[in-house]
Amino acid sequence: MTHYTLTVPVKYDDNGTEKTTYRRVGAVFENTKRDTGETFLTLKLDFPVGVTELVAFQPNKGEVTE
Repeated sequence: MTHYTLTVPVKYDDNGTEKTTYRRVGAVFENTKRDTGETFLTLKLDFPVGVTELVAFQPNKGEVTE
């Protein structure tokens, strides 16, 4: 199973220079539906922020996303 580290950028000032670090907030797993073979992503958060899991699907054919 493919997985990725989920981070958020944290910008800070270091003696007048803006720098960015990345804080881990969870992991993203790439999954496949058994019956259709469709790929979807599952996001597992390390700590609760209203929800502890989000699932992202590819848009339907013909669906416009902005």
